[in-house]
Amino acid sequence: MKIATWNINGVKARIDTLLAWLKESNPDVVCLQEIKSVDEGFLRADIEAMGYHVETHGQKGFNGVAILSKIRPDEINRGLPGDETDLQSRFIEAVFSVRGGVVRVCSLYLPNGNPVDTEKYPYKLSWMERLHAFAESRLALEEPLILAGDYNVIPQPHDCWDVKVWQNDALYLPQTRQAYRRLNNLGFTDAIRATSDGQDYTFWDYQAGCWPKNFGIRIDHLMLSPEAADRLVSTGIEKHVRGWEKPSDHVPVAAEFAFAV
Repeated sequence: MKIATWNINGVKARIDTLLAWLKESNPDVVCLQEIKSVDEGFLRADIEAMGYHVETHGQKGFNGVAILSKIRPDEINRGLPGDETDLQSRFIEAVFSVRGGVVRVCSLYLPNGNPVDTEKYPYKLSWMERLHAFAESRLALEEPLILAGDYNVIPQPHDCWDVKVWQNDALYLPQTRQAYRRLNNLGFTDAIRATSDGQDYTFWDYQAGCWPKNFGIRIDHLMLSPEAADRLVSTGIEKHVRGWEKPSDHVPVAAEFAFAV
């Protein structure tokens, strides 16, 4: 089973890119972020024609997450628990039946947190606390769980092209990286870091020639519960997609697992 995550940066603007990638990469489950579409406006017809089920948790103009899957989910949960006043669409969970049990897959889009001297940074840290609580509760089920998405977290210095550029940014501040480590310390495995220790970037800004200069950062992650990590076969960052026409500023990150449906 191939499971991928991709911040699409607007599905309406990049539907042709998404369809081309689905045809080329052929993932079984796709977690999308920043669909920037309400549920009823999501361009699902062509995706469904390719054999995918489509589940969305959308929002007009920004945010929004989705899960596309070749197998029909048994259960869908929308919204990260812990704050009923939070109206931002940043989280969706799907449960899939596989041979011998289930796999839980979450598509998540963590807040950016900038500027750090505004309410946006406390919101980011609060959201990460809620994610920690959710993840801890799901771990108790002892099921394969994959938390996939745009974390807006640069975990380590070698996850960015120049740490001096990012050291005061919300994506790299010590509190941000500490919150990410707390999630890791629950027993989750960073799928990319389990298979590579190189400079594996997933985002290149549109500005200042960042893509051709390889001025990138790694902020898109697949975090695996022990039961999912045990079935991890391989990972890949499909960075060539960043060079396509009308690209997202993020690229797909994928992992292969030894799950049979």
